[in-house]
Amino acid sequence: MPLERLDHYSIRTLKLEETKEFYEALGLHSGDRPPFPFPGYWLYARDVPVVHLVGLDEKNPEGLYDYLGVKDYEFPDGGGAVDHMAFRASDPDRLKKVLDEKDIPYRVREVPDLGLLQIFAEDPNEITIEINYYD
Repeated sequence: MPLERLDHYSIRTLKLEETKEFYEALGLHSGDRPPFPFPGYWLYARDVPVVHLVGLDEKNPEGLYDYLGVKDYEFPDGGGAVDHMAFRASDPDRLKKVLDEKDIPYRVREVPDLGLLQIFAEDPNEITIEINYYD
């Protein structure tokens, strides 16, 4: 029973709307999400929900605590043990234009041996997002 593929990743955030806007700038879109007892979004790549945003409310975290079965939770700062998440994409010039228009800083790296162009940007939670473009 080997693992087959990454299904999604989830981000707990105090910056719910900022984080949603960041991922929408990358080309994901908000879609259906079950009626959980805490705020959040599911962000889709085409028809697959690949990023789950969990909104944290420091003043009223009970819905999330009850759902997760925990009593105390340290609110996140940065990506913790996660270094980065990577997506494959097309049309890097279009992404650069959107990032420039939205004043989202990014850096570009080429890996010529792989025919790979990479764009890196940090989301509002300081999680590095890598976007890969193969020739």
